Amino acid sequence: MRSVKHFFFRLFVTLLILGILASLVVFSVSSSVKNRTEDSVVYVVTGEVEINPVSQDSLRDFHADCILVLGAGIEDKETPTPMLKDRLDVGIELYREGIAPKILLSGDNGQVEHNEIHVMLNYVRDADVPEEDIFCDHAGFSTYDSMYRAGSIFGANKVIVVTQKYHEYRALYIGKKLGLDVIGVASDQRSYFGDTYRELREMLARFKDVFKATFRSRPTLEGDTIPISGSGVTSHGE
Repeated sequence: MRSVKHFFFRLFVTLLILGILASLVVFSVSSSVKNRTEDSVVYVVTGEVEINPVSQDSLRDFHADCILVLGAGIEDKETPTPMLKDRLDVGIELYREGIAPKILLSGDNGQVEHNEIHVMLNYVRDADVPEEDIFCDHAGFSTYDSMYRAGSIFGANKVIVVTQKYHEYRALYIGKKLGLDVIGVASDQRSYFGDTYRELREMLARFKDVFKATFRSRPTLEGDTIPISGSGVTSHGE
């Protein structure tokens, strides 16, 4: 009986040590991703979509091919989540300020009942952005897929990435590893429900995507090229 208890005690200690080591590795990789990309993030004023003049000048000097707005879920078939709304508002403001000539919307359109692109496209249209300047990536199933396809499908080289700050680090890291020239504009305009959970989940996602980017894994879907320098109308899929 004692030997059985001793075995399970040793097993518990071994698993505990392995768990601690794994957590340290994940934390270390996550911190490295943040440290390598922190300097590439530009911030907007929290609570209002406003880019300060100094940041505007640096963004214009970047001469981006497009503003990439990453998906963040929808409330229903016509309404973006608060996180996605803030991303879209910042992307639209950057376009209006002449920071880049095109907007690339990348989201999950893999299910009939969850069509992020439909919601994102209509939102940007309603802001009076010309149809030809709006591009849609219907296969942005993940951050990695969105960043990969921005280059491989749409031919973008210099990209301004719009998402919340916690997410910027991973998106920019992937972009840089895939050979894109990227700057991030953090779209945080409020506190979001589930922020703590999201931060913890993001640490694991950074760990996963470091390996995907290192080995340049293929995206879930590829396809025909749609040059970002042309008209985006054909990408709308309607």
